[in-house]
Parts: sequence; structure tokens; C-alpha cells
Amino acid sequence: MVKQREFQNLIGGKVQPASGGGYFDSINPSTGEVWARFPASDQSDAVAAVAAAKGALSAWASLNPNVRSSYLQKVAEVFLEYGDELGEIETLDNGNLFAITRHANGAGTAGGWIRAAHDTVAAATGRTVMLGPGVQAFTQREPYGVVAAIVPFNMPIGMFGSKAASALAGGNTVVVKPPEQASAGILRVGELLADVLPPGVLNIVAGFGDVGDAFVRHPDVAKVTMTGSSATAKLIQRAGADTLTPSIFELGGKSPNIVFADADLDAAAHGATIPSVFGFNAGQACVAGSRILIQRPVLEDMLKKIQAKAETVLVGDPFDSATKMGPLVSQEQYDRVIGFLEVGSQEAELVFGGRHGGDVVPELPGGYWVEPTLFLANDNALRICQEEIFGPVGVVLPFDTEEEAIAIANDTRYGLAAGVWTQDSARMHRCINQIQSGNVWVNTYMQIGHEIPFGGFKESGYGHDATLEFTREKAVVIAVEGQLAGQREA
Repeated sequence: MVKQREFQNLIGGKVQPASGGGYFDSINPSTGEVWARFPASDQSDAVAAVAAAKGALSAWASLNPNVRSSYLQKVAEVFLEYGDELGEIETLDNGNLFAITRHANGAGTAGGWIRAAHDTVAAATGRTVMLGPGVQAFTQREPYGVVAAIVPFNMPIGMFGSKAASALAGGNTVVVKPPEQASAGILRVGELLADVLPPGVLNIVAGFGDVGDAFVRHPDVAKVTMTGSSATAKLIQRAGADTLTPSIFELGGKSPNIVFADADLDAAAHGATIPSVFGFNAGQACVAGSRILIQRPVLEDMLKKIQAKAETVLVGDPFDSATKMGPLVSQEQYDRVIGFLEVGSQEAELVFGGRHGGDVVPELPGGYWVEPTLFLANDNALRICQEEIFGPVGVVLPFDTEEEAIAIANDTRYGLAAGVWTQDSARMHRCINQIQSGNVWVNTYMQIGHEIPFGGFKESGYGHDATLEFTREKAVVIAVEGQLAGQREA
């Protein structure tokens, strides 16, 4: 990668700078140094992108679904070819491990586009119903129109893919706002797809909140899909109230990982750390199991096992194959997490961790490093138990009974994910039925597939990015003339 490379927007099939000509810096979170620049777009760029998407809508929506499918297959081929480059860009941009980003942005993202390509026919398929003699009803699925996608910083290219692919498969055109902390990967995707998709079908505009606000308020935007915080979702709902723009929200979480005394404790200790709150993207995941509920008879044993697992999480250069956890994405996020370390030290007992910055990775003192940290608390009302930290910070909450565990698990404004660790099949199903969460994993954690829904309850959002979410159903009733005349006479 060339240091301080300038990335550009994609509007109407053209790769171009912001209309005002300005840029803002992207910081490599491993070093704290500028490595790239993004267009400092404003509302005029957002308006131009929506106009381009609207202009391309009719032709794209009217394509035979199989033709749209062929376009999406070509997009998938781009991700397969450029997966390593896109992984490198994303790691430089947000600090996630290259071992993860090279796969996620290659075969992983390509798989999502291939699935969307297969779904183009389903998105255009309605139902037929006979309402009575001579009266036939059917439904047809139609695209919403221009879809605005607002993407988070933790997995930018993957999240972009899940939104844009499904929306395009449904016959919509798309405008995208990448995260200001990590726009490079999506902007590079725009460069790669400029000649793959028809002009205006996909548009990408980098910038800050005013760009997203312009998308949401624009009367020609027919639907919004956003992954981010519940606070941002509330702002979007208020901004879109005048136009009644429907939205898909995948928001935050304070997910419980419930470990019962009869569980496989080694498996539970792994599931509560490596794929959950510590190893994956430095805990910057909406489904991070940051509240670990442990039944008292195995509390001490589990604390030792969790600490042993955490000690295997090597923090350092995300391009090093030995590294298991990289830095936080930005100075802002680093400061937020450090603030919670201070709050946690006052509210609860520090079990392990707590170091940050150059104390964690001395050879890269400018990076946004926080080591895996665990607190032990006895009150679920504490801030570290209720607020989403979005970093490698977990809190253990002991419990005695199944009923108490369920009550603690549900005592949060969020409801995105939950883990249950037990060998008791009846208990598994009781927990599944009673936990207020859009995703429940039993004896595993963070298993997500394109084939199943992914959404939340309560302030964790609603809807999910799947092709049918991006089409609306129209009802049509047809009566033969004689039947209609008879109805009039009656």
C-alpha cells in the first residue's frame, strides 16, 4: 500500500473526489499514523449520488432477474480476485487481523454476493390465490427504489456486501456511506466495481454524519439499512419521519453468555473468550458476549479457565500470523474503552487485564492497544454491565438458579445475541424460549450464516439484511367481467 493514498467516491459510475475537493485522514490504528485520505464529501455529493441511483433505477429494476444475477456473479468474482488486497486495506484501516480480513473480504464476501445472485428470482416471485369463482388474486414483489446503506467500522466490506448485494438482488439501486473511521476498503471496492455494474446502480460517498443525514432525509431514498448504535438509529428514525422511510436496523448488544454448572467448561471458556469478547476484532462486535453469567458452583473454576484462555490471546501487529487480537479502530474508541476500564475498577473487581497503549505492545506505542480485561461484578445494574463498551472488556456475573440467569440475561435494553452452555436438553429449550434475543447459540458462539436471519429484539434493532427485506409485496385482484357485473347487480 502507498502511504497516504487518496481514495475517491463512486457516483454515477465515475470515480471522483468530493465536490469541494477536500480530504480527511485515515489513521492506521496499529501505529497511530496517517496512511490514507478519504474524500471530505458533503450533502451536495450525497444528493448527486441519490440522483444517479434514481436515474439508474428503472433500467436496473426492469432487468430480467437472471440478468441481474449475472451482474452479481461478476461482483463475486471481483471479491475472489482481490480478496487479499481488500483484506490488507481493511487491516490497515481498522486493525482487524489480516488472517480474518483476507478471507472475509475474499471468499466470505463473495459467498454473500453469490447467495444474493441466487435470490434474484425469489425476490421477483409472488403468490397466487383464488378468492372465489372467477376471482383470481396474485401478488408481485417489487423493489423499493433507492436504498441507502450506512455501514459500521468493524467489518466494513462484509457489512457493505450484506446490504448492497441483497438490495441489488431485489432490483433496487444503492447509495452507501462508509464509516468515517474506515472507508478505504469500500472506496476501493467502488473503484473495482465501476466498470462491472451499470453506472448509477451503486454509489459510494465518504464523509461524516451530514452525508448520512442527507441520504436519510432525501425524499427519493425509499429505504434505509444501517448497522451501528441505537442512538444513531433513533436519529435516523427522527430524520426519516417526514417521509416515513422504512428502515432495517442492526444495532448494539450487551449479550449474555450463560454457563451452567453441567456445561463442558473448557468449551464454554473458549466460547466466552476467543470468538466472543476478546479474540474477535478486539471485542468490537455487536454480538460480543460481554456479560459472562456463571453458575456459582463452577465460578472459581471458570474464572481460571477463562483467564488461561485469555492469556493465549497475543495482542500485536495484525499482519503477524501469531497475533490473535489487534488494536481498537480509533483514538475515539480507545478513549471510550479506557474510560470504561476506569469505571470498572471503581464498580467491580478486576480479575485480570487492564493494561493499554504502549504497555501492551511496546514496539508499537502509538497504536490503540487494550489487552483482554475481565471484571467480576455482583450487580447487573452497573454501567459496565449495561452499556456497550465495544472493546475487549468482559464482566462476569455469578448466578444460582436458572430463573435468576434468565432474569439477568434479559435485564438489558438490548437483545441481539445470547449464548447458553449446558448439557441439559430441557434447559436448553427453556432458555431458548425465554431469552429475549434475536440470536441464541447453544454450546457454541458467534455462528452466523447467510442462510438464516440475523436481527435483534428491543434496542438491538429489527429486520435483517436479506433479499426479501428489500422488496415489497403488491396485491392484485382480477375478476372476469361477468363475475364483476354480478357483484354490481347484487
